[in-house]
Amino acid sequence: MTATPIHITHVIVGLDVGGAERFLHRLIEAHRGNPAYQHRVISLTGKGVLGPRLEAGGIEVSALGMRSLRDAPRTYARLERQLRAHRPDVLQCWMYYADLLGGLAGRRLGIRHVLWGIRNSHFEAGGTPLKRAVRRICALASRHLPWRIVCVADSALEVHARAGYDRARMEVIHNGYDPRAFTYSEAARNALRAELGVAPEHLVVGSLGRYSAAKDQHGFIRAAQAAMRQRPELRFLMVGRELTTGNEALARQIAATGQPERFFLLGERSDVAGCLSAMDVFCLHSRTEGFPNVLGEAMCVGLPCLATDVGDAALLLNDAGRVIPAGDGRALARGMVAMAELDGSERRAMGQRARERITGHFTLGHSVDRFESLYRTAVSRPS
Repeated sequence: MTATPIHITHVIVGLDVGGAERFLHRLIEAHRGNPAYQHRVISLTGKGVLGPRLEAGGIEVSALGMRSLRDAPRTYARLERQLRAHRPDVLQCWMYYADLLGGLAGRRLGIRHVLWGIRNSHFEAGGTPLKRAVRRICALASRHLPWRIVCVADSALEVHARAGYDRARMEVIHNGYDPRAFTYSEAARNALRAELGVAPEHLVVGSLGRYSAAKDQHGFIRAAQAAMRQRPELRFLMVGRELTTGNEALARQIAATGQPERFFLLGERSDVAGCLSAMDVFCLHSRTEGFPNVLGEAMCVGLPCLATDVGDAALLLNDAGRVIPAGDGRALARGMVAMAELDGSERRAMGQRARERITGHFTLGHSVDRFESLYRTAVSRPS
């Protein structure tokens, strides 16, 4: 007789391409064809980019249409109705707003196993006054609403515990990566570099991530400007939402370098592994992170990496890359120059260590196993 599947409903703010959203997609995809787990997804806003992809894989996705704070009461009512109609074994919430609304709805409906998700390592840094207020409310409610609180990084757990979250309910499950899905492609490298007019002798330092103050693309450009004065072979590739020539702030800054032809802005792309393959060095230049997805993806591809010391970046890299202080533009420029000064074999060896670091310690299978253990515990079902 076939066992009854464990029903998991995920509540997330939106389904555009971000770190949490992409990991949610990977987690669900890992259970494709596995009858032991059944997933549903509720987005508080819209279906974004990933909603249709999930639906194409047979996952039920609902969008509640929240556009602003004024919609919060109506969104909460819709969320509660959906959870009442499709009562899950586990209600898994992703990030502050979803944690709070999902936790309240789960509490009201008597859903015992509510998982909260913490995705950043800087509780007090940045954000609107509303977001900071929601985080403070979540800290107070953490002793009553969630069953478990899953943090993406050790640093995220420590920061939130110090800010008042219930440490007894917290645990860390790092992001996991599928090395088969992120592999180096010589064909993709050659095609993209030819399209951009990048010569074989050019050394491409690449960046991946949406445009935001936390990712600090402007700091990356300032460091690039300093580095390229010393290394004429350097070129800079930026991939992510709003990283296009239509971004006036970026375009002005790049023009002011005097050599805009050395920068390439590709915007949001679906061929992430191909874009990474076109790079020679990957640069994580964020001011804040939790457990940086893009760094792990670059390591999967086998890129030598230069990263700011944010979140668990240093833990992820270990000795397989270079770590510099966050917000230090001079150190970032020096790091770019140092990477350029290595010979090709040294960079390849560093990239190989990076990939081995992922395959040895941070695979998707490991993360999925940890979540499955939580799901089984919730329904008291052995493996």
